[in-house]
Amino acid sequence: MRDLREKLLDRLHDITLPPSTEPTRGDFDLNPEWRERLTSTELTPAAVLVPIISRNGRPAVLFTQRTPHLKAHAGQVSFPGGRLEPSDDGPIAAALRESEEEIGLASDHVELIGLLDTYQTGTNYIVTPVVGMISSSFEPRLDAFEVAELFEVPLDHVLDRANFVRESRDVGEFTRIFYAIYYEEWRIWGATAGILFDLVERLDRS
Repeated sequence: MRDLREKLLDRLHDITLPPSTEPTRGDFDLNPEWRERLTSTELTPAAVLVPIISRNGRPAVLFTQRTPHLKAHAGQVSFPGGRLEPSDDGPIAAALRESEEEIGLASDHVELIGLLDTYQTGTNYIVTPVVGMISSSFEPRLDAFEVAELFEVPLDHVLDRANFVRESRDVGEFTRIFYAIYYEEWRIWGATAGILFDLVERLDRS
């Protein structure tokens, strides 16, 4: 875990510096014709925590499955997170607040490591992904309204490029292409998979 921590510190954006306010990555990565349409709209700031936990020496990434009754992204797999509130002191604070609200993850169980590239979604959010290493003593406490389940995917599965596939769906008059990754019964796709792919590229480079 120490080697992983050092590699993350080397490859991620510095956690002590302000995150970019402009999207570096986004749904337009695989849909370049969307770029002009997406960048012409006002973006809502949001943040997610990319939580890495090690149990018995085997690092894994934590994900939530959203409950099926939610108005937005019902039943989908995501990272803990959400839009910034006026009371949040920036994206990092928002990611930590949302993580505590959604899965009961107190900030003293999180070692903040770094930031991934800001990611723009097709729903006009600009998301700051915050990578943190989670204490193995963390015991989840789920918000039953928002979170149906919390599960882990081994990091070595996430970091294998061969596990990422490209899928598509029709969105109005457009066809959207996106990344997806499967593990057991779980399908991780869309912006969450796109953010993961940034992590893969950063840790995979020589």
